[in-house]
Amino acid sequence: MNARNEELRDRLSEVFLDEDTIPRGAIDEDHERAVAIFDLVEENSFAIPGRDEGPYTMTISQEESKFTFDVRTSDGEQAVSIVVSMTPFRPLLKDYFMVCETYYSAIRTASPRQIEAIDRERTMLHNEGADLMAQRLNEKVTIDQGTARRLFTLISTLRWKI
Repeated sequence: MNARNEELRDRLSEVFLDEDTIPRGAIDEDHERAVAIFDLVEENSFAIPGRDEGPYTMTISQEESKFTFDVRTSDGEQAVSIVVSMTPFRPLLKDYFMVCETYYSAIRTASPRQIEAIDRERTMLHNEGADLMAQRLNEKVTIDQGTARRLFTLISTLRWKI
């Protein structure tokens, strides 16, 4: 297989939220989720070691403080199911949301220098969340840093309380 075909296979082609366990939110929440899903599907690298049946689809469901990533082949066969506890993410998400709120408030009143400092903190926390996401998925799938960042973005939209 050439590199271009492999590139097309080692990816997510669709991402769904299980509506039974992740109910629709307010209009703003649903919009943020849709944007996060679009960004993830648009650009990702997602491979399952030992399998070559992509591109894959993923359905995310939630039970208590755990997310399940159900990954299926293009034929609909389950390729892998990954349960990720959100407990290790809690302190990070709390800090991330606080910095995001500070950033959005600062945009209206703060100086460019202050906004840049807050944005650096927000980026640092986002990178930390992406690293944790990659670490939690490491044994089951291979993803790049950009995909880990977009997955963290999506998970944060699912945990955000507006």
